[in-house]
Amino acid sequence: MIQEKGSYRMENKGKKRIVIKLGSSSLTNKSGGLSIPKLKTYVDDIARIKEQGHDVILVSSGAVAAGFKALGYPTRPVTLDGKQAAAAVGQGLLMEAYNKLFKKHGYVGAQILLTRHDFSDQTRYRNAHNTLSVLLKRGVIPIINENDSVSVHELTFGDNDMLSALVSGLIHADMLLIITDTNGLYSANPLTDPSARKYDVVAEITPEIEAMAGGSSSKVGTGGMKSKIEAAKVALSLGVEVFIGKRSEKLSLIQAMVHKGDGTYFTPSATTLKTKKQWIALHSGSKGSIQIDNGAKKALLEDHKSLLLPGIIDVHGDFRSGDVVEVIDLENTPIGKGKVSYSSKELKEWVIKKKKVNGNPKEVIHRDEWVAQRRIYV
Repeated sequence: MIQEKGSYRMENKGKKRIVIKLGSSSLTNKSGGLSIPKLKTYVDDIARIKEQGHDVILVSSGAVAAGFKALGYPTRPVTLDGKQAAAAVGQGLLMEAYNKLFKKHGYVGAQILLTRHDFSDQTRYRNAHNTLSVLLKRGVIPIINENDSVSVHELTFGDNDMLSALVSGLIHADMLLIITDTNGLYSANPLTDPSARKYDVVAEITPEIEAMAGGSSSKVGTGGMKSKIEAAKVALSLGVEVFIGKRSEKLSLIQAMVHKGDGTYFTPSATTLKTKKQWIALHSGSKGSIQIDNGAKKALLEDHKSLLLPGIIDVHGDFRSGDVVEVIDLENTPIGKGKVSYSSKELKEWVIKKKKVNGNPKEVIHRDEWVAQRRIYV
């Protein structure tokens, strides 16, 4: 659903936790190198937001841009190994530039490099959450980037768009600002279609909205509007409001935060998922599946209860207690994922016997370890 301009109002009182994602196009000069004046502009904005009492987490691209000239490349490298080498050099230079600028405002930035594997492993996921929590409590500005030097092409985050959405959920942010070189979502490409209409507020990301997102207009970025819409969809599912748009001389990040920015706002309808459930929904791999009857399906989806042994029809795969499995209904349609309390071997035996403990049916997946399919997006 799309709302018309001026119809969106939201309270902005109290301390907020804001994630700001800066893509490569927002940080580079015409030659593709890192632009210190642009960097300073964003640092000044972030310092002002911090001075108003808000938490800020910065998800920043720019390592390749900062490092390729030091390696002797005349232009930004296009091969994977060239980009990774440039990122290895540039990440330190990028952090040095950020901290030099933040120091003038009395703030310290902390480097955190992440890959998909840091999200898929529950222990590393929990450690990332704990580290970010301590940094924010101490007033430090976490500066997060993908660990480009070790990432493989298949496991990248799309110019950090998806990374910023996942980080927003991980630290339970109020708002995600995705800053790019396009001022929001249009009905068509505004560079080629003069009749393209801009959307100021989007209340729901429908297939129609997703179809409007084209490719990247930037020569240095790897995301594009499609990547940003996918990221927004995930962030919204985690209860995080999203802004996709530009920063200008008149409209800073402060204006974007208070709903006066030059871009599109996406309003969340879902409530925030707890960190543990986020990991189950978005990052865990299923080790098998459990088929359930209609009564158990109703208990999980409508009554918000745990999955008990009597509702299980069949068990597939080889898994252990504590693994995450997919739950399917009688039509073999996935309805969600959850962490099981028993192994597949035990469940297969008990499905036949419908075994009970102390007169009560066995609890196979506790409701606190369960996420419905509608909350699973990546």
